[in-house]
Amino acid sequence: MFALATLAVALAGPAAQAQQARPVQVGGDGTMDACSGIGQVTGLRPGGDGFLSVRAGPDASRAEVDRLGAGTQLHLCDADGAWLGVVYADDESADCGVTSPVPGRSAYAGPCRSGWVHSRFVNIVAG
Repeated sequence: MFALATLAVALAGPAAQAQQARPVQVGGDGTMDACSGIGQVTGLRPGGDGFLSVRAGPDASRAEVDRLGAGTQLHLCDADGAWLGVVYADDESADCGVTSPVPGRSAYAGPCRSGWVHSRFVNIVAG
């Protein structure tokens, strides 16, 4: 079934491929937190649109799934080039389930939101 879905995306061309979601991966080491660091949204353009786009995958052509304001706290879980796979909550005190070890890599399926942001707009504060 996976092979058929992959073939369908390949045949649909670059536009369809660009819109495919790529889940943020967490875990991988049974002794470390599921996400390796904490970051904060920063560096948004003064007088600009005032938000950082969260994308469905690590590319500006991927669908926008959310918008984050300056200062939003992010769990840093995945990376692909200049893009970071992040997990975040509307309420920073929420437990997203990523501060405990997870032995294998898997797509994030917790109670919080996840997606991809450009690292240019993230200040790493821990990890």
